[in-house]
Amino acid sequence: MLWVKSLHIVFVASWFAGLFYLPRIFVNLAMVPAESVAERERLLLMARKLLRFTTVIAVPALGLGLWLWAGYGIGWGPGNGWMHAKLTVVVLAMAYHYSCSIILRKFVALGNTRSHVWYRWFNEAPVLLLLAAVLLVVLKPF
Repeated sequence: MLWVKSLHIVFVASWFAGLFYLPRIFVNLAMVPAESVAERERLLLMARKLLRFTTVIAVPALGLGLWLWAGYGIGWGPGNGWMHAKLTVVVLAMAYHYSCSIILRKFVALGNTRSHVWYRWFNEAPVLLLLAAVLLVVLKPF
């Protein structure tokens, strides 16, 4: 079980690294002047590759978490309300990941209407999600 936990932590950290950096690329894309086609294309290439990497890394992160939950029974039974909260955080992280793919499609289609300031705030969400997940797992407050 410790191997599964260890790998889960590594893949979750890698997944969130991508979720931390991808919106930073969106900040830069939102700031690119219309005439800077090469800069825009370079940032879009980086964003596409990072989204692909982040998506691939999310799969084992989620799979190993499911293995710990269903296979080893972590979070089952009374006194494990923290697991329900953590699973909510996981669903929110998945929704955030999906929203990043939608935003990237809008940038590709030249349909972005948001400012770089909005993306700077958007970039803070995964930090809060990771903090909530770690606190729930470590402290098990309910």
